[in-house]
Amino acid sequence: MTAIKVLVIDDEREILENIDRLLTAEGYDCTTLIDSTRFRDVRAEVEPDVVITDLMMPKADGMTLLTVAQADDPSLPVILITGFGTISSAVEAMQEGAFDYLAKPFTQEQLFAAVARASRHRGLLVENLELKEQIGKGDRVIGNSAAFSRVLDRVGRVATTDANVLITGESGSGKEVIARLIHDQSLRAQGPFLPVDCAALPDGLMESELFGHEKGAFTGAVARRRGLLPEANGGTLFLDEIGELSVPMQSKLLRALEQRQVRPVGESRLVDLDVRVVTATNVDLESGVADGSFREDLYYRLNVVNIELPPLRERKDDLPLLAGMFLKEAAAAAGRELPHITPESWAALERYAWPGNIRQLRNVMQRLVALHDDGQVGLSDLPREVRNGKRVEAVAAAPSDMPLEYEEAKDMAMRHFMRAYLDRLLEAHGGNVSTAAKTAGVSRRTVHRWLAEYRNGVEIGEVDAE
Repeated sequence: MTAIKVLVIDDEREILENIDRLLTAEGYDCTTLIDSTRFRDVRAEVEPDVVITDLMMPKADGMTLLTVAQADDPSLPVILITGFGTISSAVEAMQEGAFDYLAKPFTQEQLFAAVARASRHRGLLVENLELKEQIGKGDRVIGNSAAFSRVLDRVGRVATTDANVLITGESGSGKEVIARLIHDQSLRAQGPFLPVDCAALPDGLMESELFGHEKGAFTGAVARRRGLLPEANGGTLFLDEIGELSVPMQSKLLRALEQRQVRPVGESRLVDLDVRVVTATNVDLESGVADGSFREDLYYRLNVVNIELPPLRERKDDLPLLAGMFLKEAAAAAGRELPHITPESWAALERYAWPGNIRQLRNVMQRLVALHDDGQVGLSDLPREVRNGKRVEAVAAAPSDMPLEYEEAKDMAMRHFMRAYLDRLLEAHGGNVSTAAKTAGVSRRTVHRWLAEYRNGVEIGEVDAE
């Protein structure tokens, strides 16, 4: 792996030597420059990933170098070194586009953290630019249906504010894509966008992941870790599946958002926060508030603005655009020619209800490219559930009137059984999800997932005891 290149400019040789020694020992490819007037030539020769420069220098100062760097390479992050009396100037420089600043005297941990953030930021910007060159700017957020146009209008209205946003919608409907779009159109677009899957980690690890921890704070904490909330300072933190957080973890998150500070695990110090929070869920949080599984005060803190994503079946006008984009991506990744989909196959794609939404559509397009390299996709090449899409939709209206194959009949019987079971279970416990979950021998989260699937008309799976 190529080492990250850092260019350091300062008119004090001792400072240059110290930073060079520290960064080189940490594995960075470090270049130092004492004559700031040579910055442009040296930058072009070295092509650094990160620039660290003193703010106050007798020849070309840090602000001048920042201006030059932005003109030559807008994606190049610049970290300013400043003395105590010039911190206000450094803050002003950040408003002009500097990535970060280090106030003298700074520790090696502060230096490493700043360079790590800057290099990660640089990598994300370069990756995004390459992706946009491959598939075209804005291609990942496409659609001209009336339902999706309303979503984009709401995104445009809220993006430039700092209001917290709650994105709701079925699983696979593209909530993270919309969260990224809000970030990209916001005043924080140059800051980090950090996604977190709240369903992926238990509470103990989630607290460390969000707030950070000190070395030795718990078993396995072999090094100090900066949490994602502080890492997202100046940018956006995206909390997906927010409904999966436990009530104790909800309390800690609420306190952090209200105080705009976090206390890393095992530390006494508080870390200031300047972060926008965007959350997403595919469950009904209002039901969670009603049964006590989700804090009401946190719900209103997060749900300043709600953006509800329509399922794919309600934006069928966008299907050809989305399918075409996913086909192009899959074909480019596989190094194959773009397959031709016959009119009969397109008709089946449009008839299908797409219970897995955009995620399912993308997977189907990837499958078509992977399994069919003869240049044409016929009706028989589509997955069985897509080929039978028209009948599956009709079953919902009149299941008894539709002759079904054995597999489809078995699936329908299971769906009807689960829906009837859920209705009777909740009725027996007066709608209380917690007691219903205990009776069923599953977790409260599982019952919430069933509720979400039931209300959205999506097939409900078998009982999975947790």
